Amino acid sequence: MKTPVNRVRMPRMLVMAFVTVMTLSAGNAIAQNLPEFTGLVRDNSAAVVNISTTQEIEAHQGGMPNIPGMPDPDELPEGHPFRDFMDRFMDEDGDPAPRRDSRSLGSGFILSEDGYILTNHHVVDGASEIVVRLNDRRQLTAELVGADDRTDLALLKVDGNDLPTVKTGESSDVEVGEWVLAIGAPFGFEHSVTAGIISAKGRSLPTENYVPFLQTDVAINPGNSGGPLFNLDGEVIGINSHIYSRSGGFQGISFAIPIELAMEVADQLREGGEVSRAWLGVVIQDVTRDLAESFGMDRPEGALVAQVLPDSPAAAAGLEPGDVIVEFDGRDVPTSGSLPPMVGRAPVGSTAPVVVMRDGGRETIDVTLAQLPEDAGQRRDDGRDGQSGDFEELGLSVEPLNAERREALGLDPDVEGVVVTGVSGGPAAEAGLEPGDVITRVNRESIDSLGQFRDLVSSIESGRSVPLLVLRDQSQRFLALRMP
Repeated sequence: MKTPVNRVRMPRMLVMAFVTVMTLSAGNAIAQNLPEFTGLVRDNSAAVVNISTTQEIEAHQGGMPNIPGMPDPDELPEGHPFRDFMDRFMDEDGDPAPRRDSRSLGSGFILSEDGYILTNHHVVDGASEIVVRLNDRRQLTAELVGADDRTDLALLKVDGNDLPTVKTGESSDVEVGEWVLAIGAPFGFEHSVTAGIISAKGRSLPTENYVPFLQTDVAINPGNSGGPLFNLDGEVIGINSHIYSRSGGFQGISFAIPIELAMEVADQLREGGEVSRAWLGVVIQDVTRDLAESFGMDRPEGALVAQVLPDSPAAAAGLEPGDVIVEFDGRDVPTSGSLPPMVGRAPVGSTAPVVVMRDGGRETIDVTLAQLPEDAGQRRDDGRDGQSGDFEELGLSVEPLNAERREALGLDPDVEGVVVTGVSGGPAAEAGLEPGDVITRVNRESIDSLGQFRDLVSSIESGRSVPLLVLRDQSQRFLALRMP
């Protein structure tokens, strides 16, 4: 017969109390590991401003556009709903009002007590009026001191004294994984605060060659543009500028301009109203694993020179297509995207040592840098000699359609255009272009050379979508290309 065991039963209330204490203790431990943002927000909100702009947009002249399927209002009977609708927006001559106002919102922050404010170029681009709203509800009219579209930065000035200012830090000191905080006006909700971490550093974007972006997961939405990104010491380390989104709203990836670059641009804008940056004069691409092997390199690194532009510093120094730039002015070049910001921040007129891989060995070439020309993005040979054409802002590489390529693609001798040799992302990939496509028309204009293709592309306004007539697999199709 088994001896009965006396079990000690803990009172139910005591068990519940024990569980509650342990839960609270765990919660307190977690809370102690989380950053405290309230003091940072309290100390810096006054220096963050909301920016609203007004643009005058010319309305379409000459009455209603001729849209297939749309009835002519003059042919409709009196009292017809469509005719009544048009009468509300057209004058007696059938013309619309000469202009209308378009408004936009953004953010910025005060750099100096006398009223200099930094924001994004795209926030104030084309503005006829810029109004800055302070945290204390004051509204001040701002003057545009200068803007730089290559870095998407603009400097404003308002009249004021003893204005609250931010402290600036060093983005180079920030490490991936550190907490950061943004203050801005998403969708017009002023002085909204969001937080996250640094996701990556030195990111390059297809349309922004001169900015090594900070990537974060801080919630950024329309209206946050131009606002500050703070570290936990309350120092501005970046300017919120872009988001990556398929919906137009935040999807977990945002980008900020490093504050060191922004302050250099702001200083130049304050002194002369424009920015001067250095120029090397090469068309570059990434080094793939296969290319690295073909060049006798141990691993993919550096920026591969695909083309040396004529009359450029690179041409004068002796750089050649096929060189792989692995160091610039004493700094490593890990990828092709890291080179343009390095060159752009170098002093104009200075001589920089450029280390290249050539014929399996390393060579150092001294290059005297010149000032970046206004037409640097379009400076290429006309393509009739068979050289390639790279359009980095489109993520597109094309070559002339010569007799050899026509034969290789099985095309008739009378087919004219340019052949797509590479798609690296950006607008070209979004349009659906593929290597081997032959672009025969741009915006209904026939293409007979690389130079003509380049001229047509460079003349198209930013943000506009144009049709491309593409020959693929012996059949033609239209693709829509949106210009960045």
